[in-house]
Amino acid sequence: MKYITAIIQPHMLHSVIKELHECKHYPGMTVSNCDGDGRGRGPDGHYTATMDSLFLKPRKRIEIYCSDDVCEDLVETIRAASHTGNSGDGVIAVMDLSRALRIHTGQEQDKAL
Repeated sequence: MKYITAIIQPHMLHSVIKELHECKHYPGMTVSNCDGDGRGRGPDGHYTATMDSLFLKPRKRIEIYCSDDVCEDLVETIRAASHTGNSGDGVIAVMDLSRALRIHTGQEQDKAL
């Protein structure tokens, strides 16, 4: 099982949701608001944050729990749907998920997803 988390630009959320719903084994997701400070580069390729220069940009965070066999398809769908070609498009991370438990039914592991 995998845990996918993606931080994307807010205006790309509709596109990502639309494309994910077209995936054959879409397991559902959680979306939340977040703020972030990306890989900014200042003079000489270095960035030093100060209270005057630090500002956070609004982003959307997508979280998905899925089985191993659909993970790559979901990651590629998110990447393609959120890509603008501009700096600040976001980041996707995939982690192993050791246990999942559906509260309502008590189902565990892949059955819980």
